Amino acid sequence: MEAASDKQAGDIVLLDTRQLCSFADYFVICSAESDRQISAIADEIEKALKEEGVISHHSEGTAESGWVLLDFGDVLVHIFSSDQRGYYKLDELWGSAAPVVTIQ
Repeated sequence: MEAASDKQAGDIVLLDTRQLCSFADYFVICSAESDRQISAIADEIEKALKEEGVISHHSEGTAESGWVLLDFGDVLVHIFSSDQRGYYKLDELWGSAAPVVTIQ
């Protein structure tokens, strides 16, 4: 989450999904204001975790689409444009998940 914050990600939320799904323990959801910022956030998160020995298993989406998913196994990181975040409403979809950290 610090890596996302370093690149000025907005509305960062860490949700504990362990009781709700079998494919991830945590979701990180954050917003970006531009395609370039989405790419910068994704790159910074991957770089920071790689330095810790954690490698992304998979990624989906593109900055141009307004959504990037980084799959680190137990942790899924969703980086959205403001419009796409409002459209997909993952915060609401996973509203039963316990918020661990919220950074506005």
